[in-house]
Amino acid sequence: VLIIACPCAMGLATPTSIMVGTGRGAELGILFRKGEALQALQDVRVVAFDKTGTLTMGKPSLTDLHLAPGFDRAPVLASVAAVEAKSEHPIARAIVDAAVAEGLTLPEVTDFAAQTGYGVQASAGGTRVEIGADRYMAKLGLDVLPFAEVAVRLADEGKTPLYAAIDGKLAAILAVSDKVKDTTPQAIRALHALGLKVAMITGDNARTAQAIARQLGID
Repeated sequence: VLIIACPCAMGLATPTSIMVGTGRGAELGILFRKGEALQALQDVRVVAFDKTGTLTMGKPSLTDLHLAPGFDRAPVLASVAAVEAKSEHPIARAIVDAAVAEGLTLPEVTDFAAQTGYGVQASAGGTRVEIGADRYMAKLGLDVLPFAEVAVRLADEGKTPLYAAIDGKLAAILAVSDKVKDTTPQAIRALHALGLKVAMITGDNARTAQAIARQLGID
């Protein structure tokens, strides 16, 4: 008996499955740079997600504003929002939206500058305004100890605290929060059920990140 066969079916199976897999991924918003990346998924043990806009809605809102003695809410929020309006950071948009919602008039801003990893600074209505993390305030020689307890509480609530200084004086601590997507907990549970570990990538301070990780069951 003579049997002649062609292995073309085997040769077509791999590219076809990769094409279908990458196509299905694209439908779900997952883009694979090349087929090898899809095949490598069989060896994945950890899945890392960006926090803002992936695990969360990507629409943060201003939740808290605590003032230092001698400062009033309206002028502080207006000055901070005016400076943040020049920034493209999602947190900046939240502060601007809060000021607009309160009907505040934003002063004119000049000399805007952003320092990566620290914060932003500018002149707003003739006053010098600096906004950013505690390390930025430390760089400016400002002590954030008066807001220490508030900062810890805000971070433990999963909020992102930041500070504002006006004319060289610590003026306020603000907090911004981004709502977790309704589908996030279920997605993380599904990955855990597959035996995968889940990690989160964020620019938040460690305390805030840990609070969110606990809330979502992230490893």
